[in-house]
Amino acid sequence: MKTDTIVLGAGIVGTSVAHHLAQRGRSVVLVDRRGPGEETSYGNAGLVERASIYPVAFPRKISALLDVALGRNPAANYHWDALPRLAPWMFAYWRASSPARLLDYARHMETLLAFTVDEHDRLARAAEATHFFRDGGWLKLYRTAAGLDVERSEFPLARSYGLSAREVSVDEALKMEPSLRPVFTGAVIWSDPHSVSSPGGVTQAYAAHFAELGGEVRRGDARTLARLGSGWMVTTEEGPVEAPEVVVALGPWAMDVLRPFGLRLPLEVKRGYHMHYHAEGNAALSRPVLDEEAGYVITPMVGGIRLTTGVEFARRDAPKSPVQLDKTEALARDLFPLGARAEPEPWMGSRPAFPDMLPVIGPAPGQNGMWLAIGHQHLGFTLGPITGRLLAEMMSGDVPCTDPAPFSAERFR
Repeated sequence: MKTDTIVLGAGIVGTSVAHHLAQRGRSVVLVDRRGPGEETSYGNAGLVERASIYPVAFPRKISALLDVALGRNPAANYHWDALPRLAPWMFAYWRASSPARLLDYARHMETLLAFTVDEHDRLARAAEATHFFRDGGWLKLYRTAAGLDVERSEFPLARSYGLSAREVSVDEALKMEPSLRPVFTGAVIWSDPHSVSSPGGVTQAYAAHFAELGGEVRRGDARTLARLGSGWMVTTEEGPVEAPEVVVALGPWAMDVLRPFGLRLPLEVKRGYHMHYHAEGNAALSRPVLDEEAGYVITPMVGGIRLTTGVEFARRDAPKSPVQLDKTEALARDLFPLGARAEPEPWMGSRPAFPDMLPVIGPAPGQNGMWLAIGHQHLGFTLGPITGRLLAEMMSGDVPCTDPAPFSAERFR
């Protein structure tokens, strides 16, 4: 089969890229070993962020580093056998987490975040997926005054970008979410983000609409990608597909495909877990709730109350070690009346991340006809549609909606 573009990876990013290309009249084949939205895009907290102008940064204080090293911080875990390989990447991550460089991050990321809610809204309306979405922002809780002080320090920059952050009392927070228990000392409501009840369901709906536009979804192994003259070929269950252009949107598996073509990019993964719970009695949530200092999010999903953990530094394919889930579940039960687990095993996924915490969106260096949409770290679901739009504009020769230069892979050469 011949097509205009092969898109490798049917998560939210790849599906959004395929959708935007199809809208521009291209013939597109979307290839994944599993169905759309069944990997990393399934397991997140379901946020369509607008306010995450500061990233999940590497700790800079000695006390914070010690808390991680000694296992006292439930937001982080690590495997000793992974640290030798990860050490250079983690050092670069630490350097990128300096105050000055975090401001650079915020300036660059804001150029994408400014589009996230509207771009999801457009795709959701086209795909008849608006029933998954809810407004109301998300609520951040703080157990100590010091933690709340850190959050307050972000307000001036956030407001300079027109974002709505409002500190609320414990009583106000309990009026917003009556099922919470007052184990916290303060809270902040960020009103601009949206959230969804099923990130996997949203991705599947976008993929279904892509098919309605004439696109094709196929099962196949992206590692079969090969040069074919001046173009590309990948093998699928229905046979080989050829195209002059290919998009690699494979999240944590991207380097499995890119290394054989000589691309050396500092992409690593930050693993995370989630579990669904029944709620006791009539307890309910109306929005995502972040227990900041305890390192977890609880949010209402179609499968129950989803608890998502922080970061685990480990080899991507290492066996599960959900110690964070066990720690945070105990803390979450103090905050919210969680009932029994709704699943026999925790879900685990890997967030693909570059050390500077910015994604790569644009052409692959030295590979004519190859394009990249990878490394979205904790914001993959948020950034999927705007990444799809930006990359489709670049591939089509249109004027891009925002400057793609900060997201170029050339920054690592």
